[in-house]
Amino acid sequence: MGEMTERELFEVLEPASQRIPFVFNSPHSGRSYPQAFLDQSRLDALAIRRSEDHYVDELFQNAMFLGAPMLLAHFPRAFLDVNREPYELDPRMFDGPVPPHANISSMRVAGGLGTVPRLVAENMEIYRGRFPVEEALARIETIYKPYHATLRKLIARTHVQFGLSVLVDCHSMPGNVQLPGSPQRPDFIIGDRYGTSAAAELSRMAVDLLQELGYTVARNKPYAGGFITEHYGRPSRGLHALQIEINRGLYVDETTLTRKPGFGALVADLTSFIASLARHVEDYGAYLPLAAE
Repeated sequence: MGEMTERELFEVLEPASQRIPFVFNSPHSGRSYPQAFLDQSRLDALAIRRSEDHYVDELFQNAMFLGAPMLLAHFPRAFLDVNREPYELDPRMFDGPVPPHANISSMRVAGGLGTVPRLVAENMEIYRGRFPVEEALARIETIYKPYHATLRKLIARTHVQFGLSVLVDCHSMPGNVQLPGSPQRPDFIIGDRYGTSAAAELSRMAVDLLQELGYTVARNKPYAGGFITEHYGRPSRGLHALQIEINRGLYVDETTLTRKPGFGALVADLTSFIASLARHVEDYGAYLPLAAE
């Protein structure tokens, strides 16, 4: 994997010219599994994909035609999770000591879902045994850091051009996810770290627009946003970050990972959603940087 070029690891779908102050990011839809990684794993080629945000890059691909760049991973989340701090590492996974600056006690590490994950969904162990810590650190140096450097540049460029930037971090969730204390299974969850990563007006509008399209939408529960939303959202400076979670039951068979017949209709709805949200930001953009209540 270290010999792959950055373009093979991840890429930016760039519009001919950026026309809207949005950056889209799909960090968990990568599906290029290195053979050496598969050889290290106790899981088969289908089971290891359970952690993917299946085809989320394709669901949002029309963002480019609407005038926004989209960064997307080709490397899989099971190999490296860029929606974590750079060094959330579980020392029990490795031969050799993790660096002293590693965060070994985060909830995500405890759950097996650190920067280099121990588990895929449904608590399935990825690796046959320990592997050299140098290999994990190489993934961070050669993939994690360049990925975030690219994302930072896209956000900074957008902010300079438009005076504000809206990062939309694109994810999917299992079809059986329920709202806390409710039997309801939402189609979408909009996360803004409980109002700290984006203007409340922007989050509300995202919810409203999806509801107008006929979807069931929740906000922040059970997913409020991960490291990326928290790290890049600075609404008082005009840097807004929203996480959007899409129910996989809408568009993919979670057993075979084949796209459902409704896939194209969902792409069309998301394209309409992006265009409407962009118009809203154009109309209200003058006060969005100040609206971080």
